[in-house]
Amino acid sequence: MELGLTSEESFVLDTLNKACSQDASVLKPATDQLQQWETQPGFYSILSKIFCNHNIDVNIRWLAVMYCKNGVDKYWRRSAPNAINEEERETIKRRSISNFNEPSPQVTLQLAVLVAKIARVDCPKYWSDLLPTLYQAIRCSDGLIQERALLVFHHVTKTLASKRLPNDRKLFEELTMEIFSFILRVWNMYIEQFYQLASKHEEGMAPAIDKCILSLKVLRKLVVFGFKDLTTCPDAVSFINSIFQRLDQVLDCRRTMWGNHVMVEKCEKLVVTLTKVLLDVLDVHPIGFVQFIRMSLEFVVRYNFTAKSLLFERFVVNCFNLMKGILFCDVYKPPKNPQDSSSISMQAHKILTEFFTYETLAEICRRLVSQYFLLTSDDLLTWEADPEEFCQDEVGDSYKYSLRPCTEVLFLTVFKEFRLTLTTVLLEMVQSNQGPCDPDNLEALLKKDAVYNAVGLASFDLFDDINFDQWFVTHLAAELQNKHFQYRIIRRRVIWLIGQWVGVKMSVSLRPMLYEIILSLLSKDEDLAVRIEAAQFDDFEFKTEQLLPYLESLFAHLFELLKEVRECDTKMHVLHVLSFVIERVGSKIQPYTTALVQYLPLLWQESSEHNMLRCAILTTLIHLVQGFGTTCTKLYDFLIPVIESSTDINQDQHIYLLEDGLELWVVTLQSSPHITQPLLKIFQQMPALSMIPTFLFAELGTENLRICLKVIEAYILLGPHEFMQAYSGVLVPSFSSLMTDIRAEGLVMILRVIEVVFKTFPTEGPQVFQPILNGVVTTIVNGEENSVVLSMYLTLISRVILQNQTVFWSVVEKVASDTQRNSQTILQRLLDTYGDKIDSITQPERRKISALALSSLLSINHSIVGEKFSCIIHLCVEVLHDVCQKDDHGKNYDSLVFGEDDIIENYQYSNDDDYSDIPTQHDIRKKNLSRTDPVHSVSLKDFVMNQVRQCEQVQGHTNFNRMMSDVDYEIIKQLKELCS
Repeated sequence: MELGLTSEESFVLDTLNKACSQDASVLKPATDQLQQWETQPGFYSILSKIFCNHNIDVNIRWLAVMYCKNGVDKYWRRSAPNAINEEERETIKRRSISNFNEPSPQVTLQLAVLVAKIARVDCPKYWSDLLPTLYQAIRCSDGLIQERALLVFHHVTKTLASKRLPNDRKLFEELTMEIFSFILRVWNMYIEQFYQLASKHEEGMAPAIDKCILSLKVLRKLVVFGFKDLTTCPDAVSFINSIFQRLDQVLDCRRTMWGNHVMVEKCEKLVVTLTKVLLDVLDVHPIGFVQFIRMSLEFVVRYNFTAKSLLFERFVVNCFNLMKGILFCDVYKPPKNPQDSSSISMQAHKILTEFFTYETLAEICRRLVSQYFLLTSDDLLTWEADPEEFCQDEVGDSYKYSLRPCTEVLFLTVFKEFRLTLTTVLLEMVQSNQGPCDPDNLEALLKKDAVYNAVGLASFDLFDDINFDQWFVTHLAAELQNKHFQYRIIRRRVIWLIGQWVGVKMSVSLRPMLYEIILSLLSKDEDLAVRIEAAQFDDFEFKTEQLLPYLESLFAHLFELLKEVRECDTKMHVLHVLSFVIERVGSKIQPYTTALVQYLPLLWQESSEHNMLRCAILTTLIHLVQGFGTTCTKLYDFLIPVIESSTDINQDQHIYLLEDGLELWVVTLQSSPHITQPLLKIFQQMPALSMIPTFLFAELGTENLRICLKVIEAYILLGPHEFMQAYSGVLVPSFSSLMTDIRAEGLVMILRVIEVVFKTFPTEGPQVFQPILNGVVTTIVNGEENSVVLSMYLTLISRVILQNQTVFWSVVEKVASDTQRNSQTILQRLLDTYGDKIDSITQPERRKISALALSSLLSINHSIVGEKFSCIIHLCVEVLHDVCQKDDHGKNYDSLVFGEDDIIENYQYSNDDDYSDIPTQHDIRKKNLSRTDPVHSVSLKDFVMNQVRQCEQVQGHTNFNRMMSDVDYEIIKQLKELCS
C-alpha cells in the first residue's frame, strides 16, 4: 500500500515496526536507534506524520505517538537542551489537532495527552488556534469527531487546571470565562440527547453518555479551578444547582437499564462524576458551597438513609464523604461571636442546626450501624476462605474509595459533632443487643457485631457514659466464653472492642483477667481471624509485673501464630507485638525466646522478597539484643550475617534495611562483653573505608552518618587495640577526606569520634591522627567561624598539648612550613584564639581540658608562652570559677573529678531490671574510660598551682616575678583563693 513517505520517513517507520517486535534481538537495536534520534531535528515531525496516517498499523502509530509525547516532555520548552525547533513545533501542533477522526481509542487517548502536554507550555500564547479548532470539531455533526475532540478538550483542561503558579491560575480563570458558557451548553445538549435516547432504549445511548461524561469532566475542572468566587458567575451557580436534578434523572435511568451491564456501568460513571463535582466544589470553594449545603444533605439522606439505600458502593462512598466534608469543614463551624449572624460561618451553622434534627440524626446513626456496619456475605466468604485477608486493615485515604472505612469515618464525624444527641441513641442500641444471642441467628450476631463496632469507634466520646469495667465483667467476658463456631464473629469483635477501650477507661486491676482472656483467644483451637485480632491487642500501659505470670504462654502463642500465618503483613504485625513485649519486659524475656531465636533465621531466609518483613525482623532483633544484654553472644551466628546483609550497599535491599541494620549493629556492639574476630571482620562492610566519604555522607545522609559513627565509636570502646590495629590505616584518610566537604553538624560528629580515640590512646591517638591535626590547627589559625566546630577543634588540640606535646610541636612546625610562617607565629595565633574564643566553649569539661592544656605549657621555657603568661593565668582562673565548688568545710574542690561513687566496674542484672533503666556495657565502658580522662581524674586547681610553681623554677625567681607583675592583681587574688 502506498503510504506517501520519503526514504527517511520509511526508515523511521521500519525502525518503529522493529521496536514493536517480540524478538529481543530485533527490539533492542530498534529502541537504541530511536533513542539516538531523540535529539535529531525533524524526528518528531516524522513521528507526527506516521501517527496521523491511518493506513499504518495501529501498534506502530501508537508507538509513534508515545515517542512523540515523551519527546515533548523533554524537548518542547524553548530553554531545554536540544529543544525542538519552531518550524517542527508548528508542524506537530497542526497535525495533532487535524486528526479527530482517529479510529483507534488507544491512539486517540495518547494523542489527547500529547496535545495537553503541548498546551501546558504553549497555550494560549503560542497556540491561539487550539481552542477554536476544538470548538469547531465539537460543533460538527460527526459523532466520532465530537467525541475525539471532547477527549482532547478534557485532557487540555485537566492539564491547564493543574498549574498552580499565580500567573497560570489567572490565565486559567480567563480561559474559563471564555469557554464556560460554551461547554455548559454542550453538556446540557448532550445530557438531553442521552435522556431522549435512554427513555426509549434506542441505539446511540452509549456514545451519547460517553460525550456527557467527557463534557462533564471539562466542566468539573472549570467550575472548581476556573473561578476565584463561584457566586460571581450565574452560569456556574446554575450548573451546580442542576446537578441534584441531573443525579435524580441519571439514577432513575440506571434503574431502567437493569440487565444492560454496559449502560448500567456508564450511568454509574456519570453519577460518580457528578458527585465528584460536588465534593471538589466543597473542598475548593467552601464559602460558595454554603448555598448548596441543604440540597446536598437532603440528597445524601434521601438516597442513603431511606429505603433507596445501597444503590452502588462508589456512589454511597462519595455521598458519605460529601456529608463528612460538610460537617468537618472549619468554615462551617459556629463563629466565636454569636452576635455575628451575617457571617458565612453563622449561615452554614444555622443550616446544619436546622437540618440535623434529633429524628434525622437518630435515623442516620441507626442506619449507619444497623445497615452499613454489617458484615456482608462477601466479608464472611472472605473470612472463611482467607482469614488473613479478611483481617487486613484499610488505612490512609482508603475512606475516600472504600465503603467500610468511609462509613466508619462518617459515623465518627457525626458522633463527635452531635455527641450529646447521639449518645442516648447508641446506648439504646447497646442495651437492646448486649443480651444473650442465639449462635445460629446470623442476623442477630451481625447486628450485635455492628453495635459493638460503633461503641469501639466512639470509645473516647463515650468515656463518661459507659462503665466499661462493669460492662467488661458482666457481659463482654461472658461473650468470649461462647465457643460456638458462628459466635467467632462476636469473639473477634469483643476483643477488638476491649482493645479500643483498654487505653481509654479500664482498671489496672482487671488486667490479669484480660490477659487470661487473650491467652484463651490465642490458643491453636481458636479461629485464625480471632487469634489475629487478639494478637493485635496493644496495651501500652501494662505493668510488667502483672504480665510476667502469663509471659511464657503469651510468647508461645504469639510464636505459634507467627509460624502459622503466611501473609507478610500479618507476620509483620505479630512481630511488632513480640517486639513490643520484648521491649517492655527487658531482660526477663530471655528464658522464653529460645524458640523465637531458632525460628527467626528461617523467617529471614523465607522473607528474602519481602523487605518490610525483614525490617520488622531487624526491629525484633534490636529489642532481643537489648533484652539479652551481654548474653547476646549466643545470637552471633545469626546476628552477624544479618548485619552484614542488611548493610551491604551493593545489594538493592539496603535501601529498605540499612537504617535498621545499622541500628542493630550499634546495639550488638554496645551490648557485647568483648570483641570477637567475626565482629571485627564485619567492619569491612563499611565499604573499604577509603569510600567512607561517599558511603556515609552522599549515600546515607546526616542521620545515618550519625549511626555509622556510633558504630565506629562502639568498636573503639569495645576492642580499642584490635580495632585500631586493623582499621586505623584506612580510618584516618577516610575521615580526612570526609572532613573537607561536610556540614558543621557532620563535622562535629566525626571530631567527637576522634576525641574518643584520644581518650582511649592518649599518646598513640595524636600520632595516628596527625594528618587531621595539621588541618585542624591550620583552620584555627586561619579563623574558624562556627563556634561549635571551633570548640571541638580546641578540645582536640588541648588533648594533644596535654597528652603528647611531641606531636603538638610537630604539628605546629608542619603548619608553619605549609603556610610559610614561622612556628612562633602559629603558636601565638593559637594561644590568642584560646584567649579570644574560650567563651565559645560552653561545656565545663571542654573548658577544663583547655585550661589543663594551656597551664601545662607554663613549665616550658618558650618566649611565646612567656608573653601569654598573663592570658593563660586569666583563662585558668575563669575556668576554675566554672569547676570549683565548696565542700561542707568551705574548702574549694574540683567538681568534675570523679569520686568512688561515679565509677562503674561492673553491673549485675537483677530480676527487677528493665534494660531501659540500666547501663549497657557500652555505657559502662564509656564511664570507665572517663575515669582515666584528665578532666575527671586531675584536679584543675592542684594542677594549675603545680604548673605555676614549675614555671617559677624554669623561669627563675626574678623573671617569674616580672611575669606575675603583668597579671591583674584581682586575678592573682582569685587564683590564690580558688587554689588555697
